Amino acid sequence: MTVVAGSSTIAGVARQWRDPAAWLATVDVLAILTAASLPWSTSLPAIFAAAMLVAMVPFLDVQAYLQSLKRPICAVPIAFFLLALAGTTWSDAPWGVRFYAVGPTVKLLMLPVLFYHFERSARGVHVLTGFLVSSALLMAMSFIVAFDPRLALKSGAAYGVPVKNYIDQSQEFALCAVALAYPIITFLRAKRNSLAALLIAVSLGFVVNMMFVIVSRTALVTMPIMLAVFALLHLKWRSIVIILCVASIAVGLAWATSPHLRSTTATFLGDYEIYRKRNEPTSIGLRLEFWRKSLRFFADAPVVGHGTGSTRGLFEQAAQGPAGLASSEVIGNPHNQTLNVAVQWGAIGGAILCAMWLLHLLLFRGDDLANWIGLLVVVQNIFTSLFNSHLFDFHEGWMYVLGVGVAGGMVLKARKPNSKIEARGSGPAAGTANEMSYQQRRNAVKELDIVYGSVRE
Repeated sequence: MTVVAGSSTIAGVARQWRDPAAWLATVDVLAILTAASLPWSTSLPAIFAAAMLVAMVPFLDVQAYLQSLKRPICAVPIAFFLLALAGTTWSDAPWGVRFYAVGPTVKLLMLPVLFYHFERSARGVHVLTGFLVSSALLMAMSFIVAFDPRLALKSGAAYGVPVKNYIDQSQEFALCAVALAYPIITFLRAKRNSLAALLIAVSLGFVVNMMFVIVSRTALVTMPIMLAVFALLHLKWRSIVIILCVASIAVGLAWATSPHLRSTTATFLGDYEIYRKRNEPTSIGLRLEFWRKSLRFFADAPVVGHGTGSTRGLFEQAAQGPAGLASSEVIGNPHNQTLNVAVQWGAIGGAILCAMWLLHLLLFRGDDLANWIGLLVVVQNIFTSLFNSHLFDFHEGWMYVLGVGVAGGMVLKARKPNSKIEARGSGPAAGTANEMSYQQRRNAVKELDIVYGSVRE
């Protein structure tokens, strides 16, 4: 009996090993683990992403994948990486620095992979849910650490920051808080008030944490922009006015009751005045100094830039005055994504960067959950990249890759049946615009039911 049972087990494993569906599920699980580990770790997402690539190989349709690379949304990220690689040939930086500077663009190669996979997978929403649930757990941990800093998972942690840093944490919380606006409105319109209340509570948890525990100034500036995008796309003008009035009251109360919020906001003007009058290095002052010098570097090599990894060397040459002054600071990142690209690869790099952002924005023109999340991720990255090089930063860069890649694959998958309907004509069989809108709303509720079911399980 033992021999028979053992043979049966081996046969079952062998069948699973040869089953494409099993490998597809494995890739999905690894993608979920990548998203869920991102708020907490830097090494685990890289490990899970690498394992995901390995798991795709056995049953990869090479011809179909290569065909998918011809789409502009896939070709431009690849071109970005190739430009960074080619830029090593005209850079004056040491070769080790040049290849290290190529690294931030490597993760962009995951975008075509994620588009391809989630165009064929039905578990894209589970990946997005994994990130949301993980961020919610981090939010709870942040409140706990705010009361007892000894419970932080790293030594010397900032107030209310259990892992990583407050900038990464704020980007996650801002994204999740605003992303939940779509499912909340969808559930309210479908009279699913209990689920809407649950998501409202989670969203308010993120907002309260940022208002009373810790928030980055970048998130403070970009979050209203993301909310405005949602309001313009999904709400009527009457609703926008009502929400604007309620939000104004809420902001006023938060301002009156949160010393942290007031101090964070007050540093905007104070930092600028200290930099302007004393040439002292402050957060805003250093950014202005970096941007001013970066524009000069770009003017010196406007077409192809100074080459990959050249930024730090240029700042070393431009440093002026004794140590401790803003003008003497040396950095390899000018804290602006466009300038970071333009200094290294000139107008060509800037054009590729803008083309990628634009193509990914245009990808998310529909009216469902995947389109909303994808659009929000791109908008957040564009505006936060005014103050940081967030596409190249590990955490925010992976937020972009996972968000755009997974949501983009879901959008491409959803468009396949629609193209068949349109091919049949625009007669009665195709349905009216109102009917399609009603169907879209039903599909959105179904997707959100999947999300809620995943969380509840």
